[in-house]
Amino acid sequence: MGLIRLLGALFGGGRNVIAETAEVFRPNAEAADAREASFQQAALSQMAAEFGHGNNWWSALIDGLNRLPRPAMAFGCIFLFWSAMSDPIWFAERMQGLALVPEPLWALMGAIVAFYFGARELHKFRGVSMQKEAVRIIAQAPKVASNIAQLRALRADSPGAADTGPDAEVALAAVATSDNLAIDDWKRAA
Repeated sequence: MGLIRLLGALFGGGRNVIAETAEVFRPNAEAADAREASFQQAALSQMAAEFGHGNNWWSALIDGLNRLPRPAMAFGCIFLFWSAMSDPIWFAERMQGLALVPEPLWALMGAIVAFYFGARELHKFRGVSMQKEAVRIIAQAPKVASNIAQLRALRADSPGAADTGPDAEVALAAVATSDNLAIDDWKRAA
């Protein structure tokens, strides 16, 4: 009877004391999923409110213009390659015209293209690819450090750089006399 009263106190009245205590240390997964779904729904509603009014011709035109730069640049580059092969004189005339464009205008065009494409690339890079790249770099670090150490050992000013090691043939060649008296003097001085 006492056990029934204890269980009634713990789980009775629509409460679960054990579950409520556990939720202090670990969030309720079902409630967290509900909050996440609510957040996603709010974001989608906000986006629909922002872009949902595009039923008029002006919004459709602007949306279409926003989608033009990348394909226009890609097809433009393909066209330039084709025109260089099919009509080199026409292509050369156009390139001569580009030679007259002032440097500040080239810088402005470069900045526009860099920000347009760079922002998209940065947005994609910040996701999973950045984590993969960090893992790749960390995994490569020991090999790079070993390569640097090997390269530094080859420098002329590093200790033992001229050491012949266990190769007796090279050691004998280093002390052998030659027909050149200057080299023989240099070997004796060293």
